[in-house]
Amino acid sequence: MKNIFWLADEIAVVTGALGKLGPIWIEALLDAGAFVCALDLADAGVSAEFSKLQTRFDETRLKLDRTNVKDRQSLETACRNCIAAFGVPTILVNNAGIDRPPADSAKGYRLEDIPFDENRQIFEVNTLGLFLVTQVFGTRMVEAGRGSIINIGSLYASVSPDERFYDHIPGDPPFLKPPAYGASKAAVINLTRYLATLWAPRGVRVNALSPGGVLGGQDDEFKRKFCNRVPLGRMATAGDLRGPLLFLASQASAYVTGTELVVDGGFTAW
Repeated sequence: MKNIFWLADEIAVVTGALGKLGPIWIEALLDAGAFVCALDLADAGVSAEFSKLQTRFDETRLKLDRTNVKDRQSLETACRNCIAAFGVPTILVNNAGIDRPPADSAKGYRLEDIPFDENRQIFEVNTLGLFLVTQVFGTRMVEAGRGSIINIGSLYASVSPDERFYDHIPGDPPFLKPPAYGASKAAVINLTRYLATLWAPRGVRVNALSPGGVLGGQDDEFKRKFCNRVPLGRMATAGDLRGPLLFLASQASAYVTGTELVVDGGFTAW
């Protein structure tokens, strides 16, 4: 049975490779035998987690390419580089995205004061950039007649953020989760269904994986509030995410397309 999760000789592309979740997806794919082309911005710093992967896997298995999901020319170059290094991609993980966690919010906004450009930037990366990446890499999969595309969503594609999770955080104005974030992820889920039905006859599956509440530097009070809202009583760890990704990437999900796999400990069940 374990062979249906094995990704030997598969070629994966992961955007947002240097962010919080990128190394989690990349490690899972590499450990399952895939080759990985990791994509991120030119000015994105190499995280400690990604550096560890570079130590474990040399460039015969893992390549980092600097590109911008909003720039088609740079994506076309990255695609050519990937094909030259490993071959035509068979797995695409659309992970690049913009969020605004409290720790990164030097300036907050009241709803009525949110700048237009703030919303536009989130949609440009989270939704339009994802579509552009899929145009470039997904089209190569369609031409080859096989592939699995995994769009990273969020539990906030389905439900609204609970602002009470943040009301202990000092600030004037108080922290407000960007409304464009959940809206952009909801758009990703609908886009997933659109592409899944369009490309199913061409041998390409398209699904969404929506994590919820991933542990990583949150303050203790936030974690207490959040975990009290989760039926499983805790936040997600890296280990909780690897299996769902491998399921969608591998032949274990050969008859699954157009679905959203929510990995949230039951958060959206209430």
